[in-house]
Amino acid sequence: MVEKVIIMGAAGRDFHNFNVYFKDNPRYRVIAFTAAQIPAIENRTYPPELSGKLYPQGVPIHPEEELVSLIKGHKVDLVAMSYSDLPHIEVMHKASLAMAHGADFILIGATYTMLKSSKPVVAVCAVRTGCGKSQTTRKVCKILKKQGRKVVAVRHPMPYGDLLKQVMQRFSCLEDLKTHNCTIEEQEEYEPLIEAGITVFAGVDYGEILLAAEKEADVIVWDGGNNDTPFYRPDMHVVLLDPHRPGHELNYYPGETNLIMAQAAIINKIDTADAKNVEQVRQNILQAAPKARIILAKSPFLVRDPSLITGKRVLVVEDGPTLTHGGMAHGAGLAAASAHGAAEIVDPRPFAQGSIKQAFCDYPHMGPVTPALGYSAGQIEDLEKTITLAECDLVLFATPIQLTRVLSLNKPAMRVRYEYQDAGEPTLEEVMRETLPDLFSKQG
Repeated sequence: MVEKVIIMGAAGRDFHNFNVYFKDNPRYRVIAFTAAQIPAIENRTYPPELSGKLYPQGVPIHPEEELVSLIKGHKVDLVAMSYSDLPHIEVMHKASLAMAHGADFILIGATYTMLKSSKPVVAVCAVRTGCGKSQTTRKVCKILKKQGRKVVAVRHPMPYGDLLKQVMQRFSCLEDLKTHNCTIEEQEEYEPLIEAGITVFAGVDYGEILLAAEKEADVIVWDGGNNDTPFYRPDMHVVLLDPHRPGHELNYYPGETNLIMAQAAIINKIDTADAKNVEQVRQNILQAAPKARIILAKSPFLVRDPSLITGKRVLVVEDGPTLTHGGMAHGAGLAAASAHGAAEIVDPRPFAQGSIKQAFCDYPHMGPVTPALGYSAGQIEDLEKTITLAECDLVLFATPIQLTRVLSLNKPAMRVRYEYQDAGEPTLEEVMRETLPDLFSKQG
């Protein structure tokens, strides 16, 4: 019997699961993908050029809201959950919905979809969006480069456009961001690595990407997205935790899975978190991953000239996903504005336009900060209009990219950067040396 399948996704893990688990398996027939979390990624087709001989017409992608009608209309046997950063209870709500309408519901084991590399792999993952993976990835790359190792980063997928053009993407200079028509969300992840001299790979087919990365690297650093598990089997699994959200490490899918598998568990942002929350996170690590090495880290914010903030009315622009499905009320931008004596944090709500205004309705937990949404040209335009209308003296943006490269602003703007910093013993480098001794056997 051939089982009819729907893959629930968000343009990333879903395609990878299809490629390595379902694509050429005659036991299954994938009827459709459903899409959630990311705007305007539905109503596409996973193209026949990528879907294999069992799918000569490709596989349609529907909004997740159509899940029940798809199950009923196609008499679907199985729904496969294939996206990340969901509360455990929400995963079970989705499971209940599928099962109530006659379909089985599965979560594919993390190791089933991990590809094995011929090169050492260091995976940088997290228990939630916004824990500090990006700066930690840069730190890992810096440590390895100091040993004379050739390092490339492979980024968790963000294929929100033409899937055929995004099968395998390579970024080694900023011009490549334009060539591949990257969204703000993609640029935020790729630009800091490129500026640090690290080539980045991403796309849709992570088997093809792995082969290309292996040709250029001594070591591959998996740069995870959301709180998803790695696509490549890691030789060292680094997992970030955020004491501003204590308890989330045990209550989100698949972040808890990452924690249980962690070899190194980094409690980040201890410089701005309550000590009791740091201790709660530490105890949860000891409960879930007793063999993991616990590392304490800071995420200090860096601004070029703090005096430009003092006494000013400041509009803060924060990393979008950290605020939205990451669940944070604010980020480093608000912290920097407050620390450096801003006279006023300007609430963007009265000035919010289009998709930015809608985001405040969809995510009412957000504080008086502007989410840097940029999945589409329309969202970028809405962000620019919102900032243009805001009555402020300074725009302070804490996005990983230089936002002024993609927006035309009518007022002064300054960037807040944040970097990884060890906050005691053991350090990240010390734990890497213990876990990967062969990579540190000779000084580069």
